[in-house]
Amino acid sequence: MELLDKLNWRYATKKMDPAQAVPQDKVDRIVEAARLAPTSSGLQPFEVIVVTNAELRAKVRAVAWNQAQITDGSHLLVFAAWDNYTPERINQMFDYTNQVRGGTNDGWEAYRQKLLASYPGRDAQVNFEHAARQAYIGFGASVIAASFEGVDSTPMEGFDPAAVDDLLGLKARGLRSVTLLPLGYRQAEGDWLVKLEKVRRPRDQFVTELN
Repeated sequence: MELLDKLNWRYATKKMDPAQAVPQDKVDRIVEAARLAPTSSGLQPFEVIVVTNAELRAKVRAVAWNQAQITDGSHLLVFAAWDNYTPERINQMFDYTNQVRGGTNDGWEAYRQKLLASYPGRDAQVNFEHAARQAYIGFGASVIAASFEGVDSTPMEGFDPAAVDDLLGLKARGLRSVTLLPLGYRQAEGDWLVKLEKVRRPRDQFVTELN
């Protein structure tokens, strides 16, 4: 119930208080939730860039519809997906898994070969879109974690991805920005959404149970 209460409490904060910074331990847990999120084949084909530099966040705001939460919040999380699946990236994750688990097995290695025979040969845009969907899983985990921590956030797709990629040097790292998540604390004065009732479709219009 506590988690559901927190999810009812959260909303896409429209006005954040520039005077309140999110404690680092809370930010760390919010980011860790994204790191622990499930991804297809366990490849984790995305990264989270945490931006606190005020000048850099101002530049991002300028290419993100001038959304003030980017600079009024204390932290900006940028979720960036791999631009493509390559043999190097796939092998790196499989090798790392073997290292962590202290060995491998025939089934796992056969699965590696299956991915190597499939993913790198696909169109790069198809692979990016697949990786971006994985990034959204981590993004959702961070949104939920932020609410659990009592931290406000504002999920954002309204920005120029190519411009953000340039500002953060993502292209050189084989990454493309997917979504933004400013973190901070709501400032009720000036936030038109804060007092409005949360609206979600009724359960019977949202859930279908097949028994």
